[in-house]
Amino acid sequence: MPDKITLLPDNIANQIAAGEVIQRPASAVKELLENAVDAGATEIKLIITDAGKSLLQVIDNGSGMSETDARICFERHATSKISTIEDLFHIRTMGFRGEALASIAAVAQVELKTKRAENETGTYIETENSVVKKQEPVAAPNGTSIAMKNLFFNVPARRNFLKSNAAEMRHIVDEFTRVAMSFPHILFTLTANNQQLFHLEAGSLKQRIVQLLGNNYNAKLVSVKEETDYMNIYGFVGKPETAKKTRGDQYFFTNNRFIKSAYLNHAVMSAYQEMIPTDSFPMYVLFIDLDPTQVDVNVHPTKQEIKFEDEKIVYAFVQAAVKHALAQFSVTPTLDFELDASIQQLTSIQQPFTEEKKSAASSGSIYKGFTQKHQAHFIERNDKSELKHWKDFYESRESSAVNREATSDIVNPFTTHDSRLTTADAELTQLLNTYIVLPANNAFLLIHQQAAHERVLYEQLKAASKDKPVATQRSMFPSTLELTPADAAVMEEIIGDLQYLGYTIEPFGKNTYVIQGTPADVEAGNEKHIIDILLEQYKHFSPEVKFSKREKLIRSLARQQAVKAGVRLTEREMRQLVNDLFACEQPNISPDGNPAYLEFKQEQLERMFGK
Repeated sequence: MPDKITLLPDNIANQIAAGEVIQRPASAVKELLENAVDAGATEIKLIITDAGKSLLQVIDNGSGMSETDARICFERHATSKISTIEDLFHIRTMGFRGEALASIAAVAQVELKTKRAENETGTYIETENSVVKKQEPVAAPNGTSIAMKNLFFNVPARRNFLKSNAAEMRHIVDEFTRVAMSFPHILFTLTANNQQLFHLEAGSLKQRIVQLLGNNYNAKLVSVKEETDYMNIYGFVGKPETAKKTRGDQYFFTNNRFIKSAYLNHAVMSAYQEMIPTDSFPMYVLFIDLDPTQVDVNVHPTKQEIKFEDEKIVYAFVQAAVKHALAQFSVTPTLDFELDASIQQLTSIQQPFTEEKKSAASSGSIYKGFTQKHQAHFIERNDKSELKHWKDFYESRESSAVNREATSDIVNPFTTHDSRLTTADAELTQLLNTYIVLPANNAFLLIHQQAAHERVLYEQLKAASKDKPVATQRSMFPSTLELTPADAAVMEEIIGDLQYLGYTIEPFGKNTYVIQGTPADVEAGNEKHIIDILLEQYKHFSPEVKFSKREKLIRSLARQQAVKAGVRLTEREMRQLVNDLFACEQPNISPDGNPAYLEFKQEQLERMFGK
């Protein structure tokens, strides 16, 4: 029988490898921007047409390449950054695998212009399907320009899986933001369809954060800076009042590389404990610098997930640094001893901090771990540590809604036709301005007003969107909405669906929109706030939840417009809400899977009281 195993042709092998590296236009943006940074550029331009599907070009003023390097850079595993296996454990550059340009060349038509300062002329190369079609000398400025055209032209199935231009543009802006945030000393520009979205002058990290995330953070950032022999942490966190209901402006970088880490996110969240509501998320842009031998960046194709040699130490440092920063800038609650003279009489205030006490304090293991050279690894383990359930803390919010919604086949014991439920003459009581008590035969329901109203609004919006567009009420005084470039990209993605849901929003110049109309039940003057929160909630739906754009919007609008916990309701409002709830198809849970009400039966109550 003939042999069965053969070697794949290079172009097919490159396309397979490209699937790991170049998944969408934003993947190429990341790789090309990082290469420009590694080339020592001080100015980097990103030019986009058709959300990167037609053209994606990066121009830099970096070191450029020789003619030989320009030709070989498109080969698989071609890299200037690694020569021995030991180099893998001392990585300081951004790109290093030698797969980016080879992957791009396998799935797009590529034009390269590059020139070194010491050369009189540069090199021009055209490639297609991993094959060099043209190479010739060319007049060019110092640096490199790489233009990627017609992405996935030779892999139609992959091209068909790309999202809308607005959705792909949002991913591009995300990648651009991460690289630009990490290198504030470099000038970055982003131009899309001949319109400049970003012009980021070189400056300080704080200036770059404000440029990218909005002027509202300008006076609300707290500096974080801690240096030890093991690692350094620096950056900014937002004051508690900037915390949002969605996981929005949160950035971690390790050795200037953007990373995703639920573990370190929990460290920051724990530093804010009791300073922000449990369902809120603080803003942070934090950089961790440590010896490259202590971190493995090669554990994931995108290099966004990394492995620390000692995660517990990194966690402890991050938590301590953020806590210290918040306390130092008087953000955390402090005691004012002037308010209570009796406090001045306490032993700890009256007695001096003697040398004996100082010696006892400095001999502790935690003190040593943070102050003595190479002692960080000896911080003692605490079995009651809050690290124990960090994963549950972080993941439960994103998974619970999906799991509970998927398994919510509970039979509703109270329907509008159930004789036990008589809302017409039942006496309704509101508890803690949050819960509605509804009596029934030998039982009562405890209804959470916000969860219940979210369910009502969700089903109303869902039904309306299936039949015909929601009616729009034109505004007598239209509101102007100024967005960051990132939020403007989101708006372009959802503006059509918003129109269907009763919101008439029109472009009005660069990153500016005018709200011409809203659904009739939106309170006048509240339009901008609703859209702001809507954008935040829409952006940060868990990627594991495969909702359509309209489904995400409906859920976001229901959450935004629902009556909140803590609001006093009249008898009429409570009765209307209860009637509307039990007219729903699924009244027992809110759209995010939380209970809308709980039932308490008489025998259950008697057991609770030991009767």
